[in-house]
Amino acid sequence: MDVNGVPEIVLPCLDEAEALPTVLAELPAGWPVLVVDNGSRDATAAVAAAHGARVVHEPRRGYGAAVHAGLLAARAELVAVLDGDGSLDPAVLAPLVAAVEGGADLAVGRRVPVGRGVWPWHARVGNAVIAALLRRRGVAVHDIAPVRVARRRALLDLGVADRGFGYPLELLLRAGAAGWRLHEIDVAYRPRAGGRSKVSGSVRGTVRAATAMAELLR
Repeated sequence: MDVNGVPEIVLPCLDEAEALPTVLAELPAGWPVLVVDNGSRDATAAVAAAHGARVVHEPRRGYGAAVHAGLLAARAELVAVLDGDGSLDPAVLAPLVAAVEGGADLAVGRRVPVGRGVWPWHARVGNAVIAALLRRRGVAVHDIAPVRVARRRALLDLGVADRGFGYPLELLLRAGAAGWRLHEIDVAYRPRAGGRSKVSGSVRGTVRAATAMAELLR
């Protein structure tokens, strides 16, 4: 556990310089923040450091690669992984941490759009299909863990191998197979604080992510 005894927030980021000031300002006060710069071409790392976040660099592109690098570099016993685009309300972090401290092995967020157009139809449909397939396998979730809290060592010990878009799905599959106790909490899903989505912002990005995830479900 880190010296303050509080969770550490891991933000995997790729070109999020525009969104980061808003994201970092909304995070719980006093919680250490680790920004994983996944090969950004903008000032993501500089903006993060200027706002007090610790920065590590993961040059190998991929959401899973960035998250894994963050877990390796984190110093706290409990870690919270959150997207760095501002689309997820950080107010959910405290309830997620409380769920893990109360006995859950993994606490995850379930996105609830705050308005029309926030969640493009192609991304929402793809997510719903994947979540339904997970429930058929006994993993009782309705979203693919866009924000999650768990114990750092336990996450690493799961041995999630995917370093791309499939990381969240493989994590849930492995957690289910390991008999982990999951707890799901609604989280407000908002427009990005800045920049453009690398996945759900286009049909092409959604198809790429869905294809990667489909391989894991075979």
